[in-house]
Amino acid sequence: MTGQNPDGQPPRTVHIGSVTGSAFAVGDHNTVTQHQYAGPADETQAELLRAVRELRADLARFTPSDTTEVLDAELVSVSDEIETAGAAEPGRLARLQRALDAAGALAGSLASGVAVAEALAALLGG
Repeated sequence: MTGQNPDGQPPRTVHIGSVTGSAFAVGDHNTVTQHQYAGPADETQAELLRAVRELRADLARFTPSDTTEVLDAELVSVSDEIETAGAAEPGRLARLQRALDAAGALAGSLASGVAVAEALAALLGG
């Protein structure tokens, strides 16, 4: 019996177009897990997130050093916090600022490093 399921029923077809921000299950015995991502809480956090992503991409082009690895770890932490909580906490921003300062000339010579520094200044008031 071609074209039938083992239970003798005709095959069922599911078509899904585009889904955003939803969770759904199709078929029997499914488990649905939905992950919520807050995204940036405001434009200042969004700008920092963009700059952080650009600086990480720029850093990937350099030979890793202790300084760049610490900076990259702080960039990852800030990015994750903005993406999940909507905003990076002041303590995390201060740690990123210290790592950026330690990277000194390297970060300062990159447009993305300057953008991160400017976004941090706007958020930290300095």
